Amino acid sequence: ATIKLDFLPSVHPSLLRLAKCLITRSTFRHSHSLSFALPPSQDILDYKKKQRPLKIKMLDGAVKTIMVDDSKTVGELLVTICSRIGITNYEEYSLIQEVMEEKKEDGTGTLKKDRTLLRDERKMEKLKAKLHTDDDLNWLDHSRTFREQGVEETETLLLRRKFFYSDQNVDSRDPVQLNLLYVQARDDILNGSHPVSFDKACEFAGIQAQIQFGPHIEHKHKPGFLDLKEFLPKEYIKQRGNEKKIFQDHKNCGEMTEIEAKVKYVKLARSLRTYGVSFFLVKVRLCVCVCVKH
Repeated sequence: ATIKLDFLPSVHPSLLRLAKCLITRSTFRHSHSLSFALPPSQDILDYKKKQRPLKIKMLDGAVKTIMVDDSKTVGELLVTICSRIGITNYEEYSLIQEVMEEKKEDGTGTLKKDRTLLRDERKMEKLKAKLHTDDDLNWLDHSRTFREQGVEETETLLLRRKFFYSDQNVDSRDPVQLNLLYVQARDDILNGSHPVSFDKACEFAGIQAQIQFGPHIEHKHKPGFLDLKEFLPKEYIKQRGNEKKIFQDHKNCGEMTEIEAKVKYVKLARSLRTYGVSFFLVKVRLCVCVCVKH
């Protein structure tokens, strides 16, 4: 088998030529690794498969496995990934790597400076918990490969829309992207990324009920039927009369189909002032300037 090695970063030309020669004359199985030492650097060259299976998780929970070329950058792979899924505007999408939360420091410092820094960090963590921002999203760099960014073959990456400049063209004729837009908008409304009023939240929830349950049925869809955590932002879950209002908005949808309801939901989400906006939590150090007049 012919193995392409010139995609490996920072490989000396002489080392690359020798590696190609050795691999051409070798009969190693794919489960083996090719390692050797060249003085004086003692470098090790791993023998790995170029193709790898990649698990992609959609926002609706579906997971798809796609074979990709591990030598290509993330930006190049998104063309393949999106075309396999049925997305044409691949340049608006990106991949997110889920990172395990680091263990917090116990904060046993004795210096005043350390205590001050710890207090600031705790304030930032509280704000992060209260305000849903993009700080927690670990977007992959489009100009680098998976290996360069430490993405293991066992990981599952999340596909999510990152840019919003052609989404107004998505309608019922593109059900795949319409569903992705709907799920992302719904999640952002529920988690607080898009702050909405109580009336607007109930309107969104009514359309969501139409999407999930179909047309309103009077004897079935009544208070006590919904799991409100899945339909309202947390600040409105305990508000009086919320479910009754949701079903009123649900009833207003009439005989609207699932696709038509998703179109209406996305169109209403686009009208929000925060739609398509990314938020980050920043810490600014205040400075005092003294002006001296001569």
